Formats: sequence, C-alpha cells, structure tokens
Amino acid sequence: MTDRLPYTSPKGLSQAEAAALLETEGPNELPGGGRRSILAIVVDVLREPMLLLLLAAGVIYLLLGEMHDALILVAFAGLTIVIAIVQETRTERAIDALRDLSMPHATVIRDGERRQIPSRELVRGDLMAVSEGSRIAADGWVLQADGLQADEAILTGESVSVSKKRLEGEAPTQPPVPGGDDLPYAWSGTLTVRGTGLLRVAATGPHTQMGQIGQSLATLETETPRLLLQTRTLVRWFAAFGLGVSALAVLLYGLLRGGWLEALLSGIALTMSMLPEELPVVLTLFMTMGAFRMSRIRVLARRGTAIETLGAATVLCTDKTGTLTQNRMEIAELRGPDGEAFRPEEGQSSFPEPFAGLAGLGILACLEDPFDPMEQAFHDLAERHPQAELRDLQNGGWALQRQYALSSELLAMSNVWSKDGAGRHVIAAKGAPEAIAELCGLNAEQRERLEQATAEMAASGLRVLGVAEACWDNGELPASQRHFDFAFRGFVGLADPIRETVPDAVRQLREAGIRVTMITGDYPATASAIAEQAGIDGGGVMSGEEIARLDDSELASRIGDIAIFARVMPDQKLRIVRALKAAGEVVAMTGDGVNDSPSLKAAHIGIAMGQRGTDVAREASSIVLLDDDFGAIVSAVRLGRRIYDNIRKATGFIFAVHLPIGGLALAPLLTGWPIILGPVHIALLEMVIDPICSLSFEAEPEEEDIMRRPPRAPDSPLVSKGLLGWSALQGGLALALLLALATWANLSGMGEEVVRTTCFAGLIVAVVALIFANRSFSTAAIDHRKGHNLALIVILGLVALIFGLVFLSPTVAGLLHFAVLKFAGLEAVAILAVALIVLLTLSKRMFRRTLTR
Repeated sequence: MTDRLPYTSPKGLSQAEAAALLETEGPNELPGGGRRSILAIVVDVLREPMLLLLLAAGVIYLLLGEMHDALILVAFAGLTIVIAIVQETRTERAIDALRDLSMPHATVIRDGERRQIPSRELVRGDLMAVSEGSRIAADGWVLQADGLQADEAILTGESVSVSKKRLEGEAPTQPPVPGGDDLPYAWSGTLTVRGTGLLRVAATGPHTQMGQIGQSLATLETETPRLLLQTRTLVRWFAAFGLGVSALAVLLYGLLRGGWLEALLSGIALTMSMLPEELPVVLTLFMTMGAFRMSRIRVLARRGTAIETLGAATVLCTDKTGTLTQNRMEIAELRGPDGEAFRPEEGQSSFPEPFAGLAGLGILACLEDPFDPMEQAFHDLAERHPQAELRDLQNGGWALQRQYALSSELLAMSNVWSKDGAGRHVIAAKGAPEAIAELCGLNAEQRERLEQATAEMAASGLRVLGVAEACWDNGELPASQRHFDFAFRGFVGLADPIRETVPDAVRQLREAGIRVTMITGDYPATASAIAEQAGIDGGGVMSGEEIARLDDSELASRIGDIAIFARVMPDQKLRIVRALKAAGEVVAMTGDGVNDSPSLKAAHIGIAMGQRGTDVAREASSIVLLDDDFGAIVSAVRLGRRIYDNIRKATGFIFAVHLPIGGLALAPLLTGWPIILGPVHIALLEMVIDPICSLSFEAEPEEEDIMRRPPRAPDSPLVSKGLLGWSALQGGLALALLLALATWANLSGMGEEVVRTTCFAGLIVAVVALIFANRSFSTAAIDHRKGHNLALIVILGLVALIFGLVFLSPTVAGLLHFAVLKFAGLEAVAILAVALIVLLTLSKRMFRRTLTR
C-alpha cells in the first residue's frame, strides 16, 4: 500500500476503527494455496480414456438390460475416482497444520490499552509492540526503538541481524528495501532478536513485502513432471492404436455376425484390453505409497511425482544457514592479542588461561538471559565447560549495574558489573573488531595486526568479535561507553556448525552423480570454508556481482563449473535456477525464506524447511523436510530412484500382460470361437487384478547399485528398447501358451462358459508368472533376492482368494458369466504355469544388460 496511513493517536486505533479497516481491507494473512475442489478432481479423472470406456460399456449394458454388469463397471470407475481424491488431499492437511502452528499473535495498543490479538486482525495504522524473541506480524514504520535489532534472513538471506532506528518526521510514501542497518522500517515475518520497539503498521496481508513475493509466484508455472508427460504420451499412442483396431473389429463382427450392440461391446472390450490405462493408476499408487514412506522419515511430499523427479536430479542447490548448518552460533575459537589461539571442544578437561578469562569477559558482555544467537553461544560455552568457572564474577556476588547498547555509530556494547552496587566496577565490552579497536584507542600498528587476525579467522568461516575490559572507580558512571579506558583482551570466533549428517549426505549425493552447489549471501571466503567442511568442492566460486554482469546465456554457459555462489542477492537465486535448467540440468533447490520461494517453484523440485520455513516457501515447494534434516534428501533421492526402477518394472509387466489380454479378446473375432473376454472381465483385470499385482512392484527392494549409478538422462524414455523387447517377448510367450490352452478347450467340446472360465484362469496364472519375471532387472524369476516384499505375499494371497471365488463359487462365477472350473481345466492351467515360468527364466538372460539402460 502506498496511500497515506490512517492517523494514529498515541493511544492507538479504537476497536471500532480497527474493525472498520479489517472489514474494508481484509485480514492480515496471505492468500491460500488454491486447493482444487473435489468436483474439479472428479472432472479431471473423468477425462481419462479408461473411465470413459467403462461408462460407455455401462450405458450399453443398461440398454441390454444387464443391470448387474452395469453396476460392476460403475463400481470400478468409482474406485479410481476415490484413489485420486485421497492422493490429492492427504498431504495438504499436513501443510495446513504447519501453517496453523506458525501463525503468530501480535501485541497492539488500542484505546490506550496494550492487548494481544491474532495477527490476522492487525490493520493499517495499528500501533504494534515488538520485543526480543517476537515474530513481527506486519510491515510497519518504527516509531520507538530501544536497542531494536531484527533478523531479516527470510527476506534477504543474510543471517546477521540488523539494527533499527526510529522514524524521523513524516513517513515516506514508499517503504525502503530490506537489508542494511538503521532502517526505520520492519517487515512481516522477520524476527526481533534484541531490544524493544513500537511500530505503526503500514501494510498487511498481501500488501506486505512477504505477500508481494508470494503473489509473484502466480506468474511462475509449476513444471509438469517428465514421467507424467511420458506416461500420458504412451497411453495416448496405445489408445489411438487400440481404437483403430477396435473400430475394425466392430465392423467385422457386426457385418459377419450381426448384433451391433454386441459388436460395440466387443469393440469396447478390445479397446480396454489394449489400453495400458493402469499406468496412470500405478503412477498414482506408487507416488502415494512413496509419500507415505517419506512421511515416516519426517519428509512431506506435497506432490508425489516430485519424489520420482528428485531421483533424476543432476544438481542440488542448497542454501547455507540452517540447511547445511545448524542455524545456531557456537564459539569455535578464542584468540589472544598475541595471536595465540585455542579451540574449545567437548570433553576437554582443561580450559587454559588466558582463554578462560577471555571467554568469561565475553559472557559478562552479554545479557544474562539472551535471545541473540551469538550471546547464547557464550552461555552455552560456560555450560559445556563447567570446570573453567567462566561465570566466577556472577557466582561471587557481582551484579549487572548498567548496559551501554550497540548503536549504528559504534558497533559495540558494554555491560557494567559491580559488587554490592558500589566501589570498583568492571566493564566488559564486545563488538565488531574495528569498533573495539576504536574503544581501546589502538595505534596504526596494533590495528593492522587486529585486521590481519580478523581476516584469518573470517577466512576459516568464523564470525569475529573483539573483546575488551575496563575498570571504573570514579563514582558516577559516564553517559557513553567511550569514556572508559578499555584494554583489548582478544578475539572470539563464532561459527554456525555444520550439521552432523551433511558431509556424509554430500558424499552420497556425489557418488550418485548429483552435483551439490551452495548459494549464500556470505562472503566468498566464509562460504568456501563452510563448503569445504560440508564436502562441497571441485568447482569455482561466483559472486553476486559477477552474476549481475552476465546475461542469461553467458550465465548458463559458465554455471556448470561453479560450486559456490556467494554474496548472492535474493532475486539472483531465480536466475541461477533458470540458468541451470537452460544448461540441461534437472534442478533441486532447498530454501526456507520468502525470498527463496520463486526459485523453489521454478526448480524441477523445490525442497522447503518445515520448522523454520515460511508458509510461502512451503506452498511453493513440492517436498518439505519437517525436521530440516539435510540428510533426509539422500533418502528421498534413493526412494525416488527406487520408485522409478519399480515403475519401469511395473510398466514392463503391464505392457507384457496386455498382449495376452488383447490376444484373447481379439482371437474369437478372428476364429469364430465364443467370446472369451467381455468388458466386465477386462474391467476386473484392469481395475482390480492388474493394479493389485502392480502394487507388488512398489514394495520391491531397491537394486544394489541404485546409488552408484549416474542420474538418468532427462530425455531418457520410460520404456527403453530393451524393456520394450523384453515385454514383447514375455507377453508373446504368455499369449502363445494361452492360445494353445484356448484351442485345446474349444476342441475338447466344453461349453461356452467352461471355455471362458478355463482361459480366464490361465490368464490369471500368466499374470502371476509375469509378476515374478519382472521383479528385478538383474535376477531371474526364481532367484533369491535380498530384502523382503511382504506386499507380494499378501497380493498372492488376494489373487488366490479371487481365484477361488471366481472359479470355485457358483454364485460369483454366475455373476461374471463363468462356470465352476473342472479338474481337467485346473490341470491344463497348472501345466501352462510351469511352462511359462521355465520359458521366462531362460529368456531373461538375453535382456539383463539392457534393462537398466
């Protein structure tokens, strides 16, 4: 909003004024994620060819008076619709829960009284009080600031807190740009890390800086996963071919036999038999199960297909703070004025002087109950090393008497301590090394040594503070900390430690052929030091200034050799992602801030942090790490590759099984046999048996070399020539044996229903044999494999149950136009099963090397 703020008295808005503004301008919240309605999901599912064929067959059965057949087909269609609805809605509920947990409250002054309200009820003109540890709930001008500092990392990417000062005069019509010290403006979603302040709210909801970035996401289209595009293309090609063959079959049947409704049913049955509509169903089931498996390791897949896409990633772009690092500060090094250094470590039995004195002095320069991460690091050091007695002054009865706050004129703060409130005072100061040098009055030579030591520590990835000490015995304390006679005591180097899982995770990703690049706002020296600890090396460093000088084509041509992007501005992250995509990479991107959301959405796979991430980042992402654990990305990559392998196994099975199904549907039209497979029978196969059997592939253990392979080529087909040849061979063998079984059954003088029953039983047995043949790319059907597939055992039990109900129960058999299976038929089906398994085992040896390519 750029129009002038409502007038606000020192007592704040009245409740009536606030209610009127809330009604006019809307609540202080970001728009929702645009969830699809159930009706929209149903309409989308009904566009699928198989559903249309099922409904068409149901209408024809109604015209023929076959009510129970029509109802069976409608039930199969309903099953697919329910699966789609469940898959669409299950993870959105978890996102809603995360959003509810992150909604802050706000403290406002209304009618002269301080009260706490839900942040969604904030309006422009409200006087909002903020204090250390509170999340700022709206954009606003700073009217009062008492040592106020804010962490604006979610907007700028910079983890260093910035100071705020009060607004002088009238508020400008446009707010400043986030980033930098002493701005009289604060932004929604940022965190108050020190001090207190009073803000006059200038923008709420979609009009805040966070809201504007969120709205810009609407201009970015989410990329359709490659696997989904390939699956749709395959189904369309097979549908076109099946429709052509079926149309010809309908004409032949109608002209030669008469009965055009029966001809149309036969044509629909043939189309259904040749259409691999299970592929979208299998894809949905695999991704839903993959999302469930990921949830057990605290990873939320908002879009299931992103898990599979992550398995194809060639580049992982990661931010530093909180992703590679723990997002907390830790004292990593103490260095005296003489340059001698000491690195405190867990379990150390001694804490040598003068470093214990230096650390103790640093603690004295902190708040007693701090919120600032750097001050917390000093207190953590005392807790980790109790033997060093770093709090000896406080434990000896000394108390804090006065604080001199950090300011933009002097980036240092001092605390005054005394015993019994009188007598000798000890003053401890800490701050930027150059500010401490100024307080201590160091000469040129001393300053040069200080700058050199600071540069050395910064090159190791440390954030450096100087520490100084002074005494005061002159009665009343001065107005400024500059009046103390400080002595320089040394440096403290703080680091945001690397997460324990990061180096091993980076190693595994590199072994899997995935290049890891770091994007950070830190200086190149600091970024390089952190990258080395994480194991990110083997590439160059590019700064934000260099990115700004390159056009998009130049950036895409150079980006392949870069491992670290340092001093990157938020808007440059999107350019980096687009350049990598232009260079042919499959890009995964991690992030947590509002400034990360455009690049998260533009990447092939956006990975957001669940704990510290913003709502906008989570909405823009496809995967959310609920525990912010970088190591979980490796698990997601492993699962993604396993899913893709198993989808290819299921695809090979589906293509193979459609040959005998299509052959049994077409053979009677060519030979004059009684119809073997009608729409109900094929619907039973397509919508129940095939998906259930395909589900067994989802639970297949991963191949042994899954994380030692390079990522597959982005344009690699789902069905390679080797897989297509193997599917055709095994499907052809099954069809040949089934046609032999059908020939025997027809020549044996069996009735029409008995022939249909025997052939259908043989088809089910062939389906089971094809499952075993496609379980692995490398082992034969009867070979032992590492790992367990309990789902397969359950599925075989279900198939046996269906087999028993359909072929041994007269009631169920009658519903499906079958007869009870005779002993001779059982014997023939058993012979078919043994022959098919033997032939498949012998044939697979020819295709082992080509199946994984």
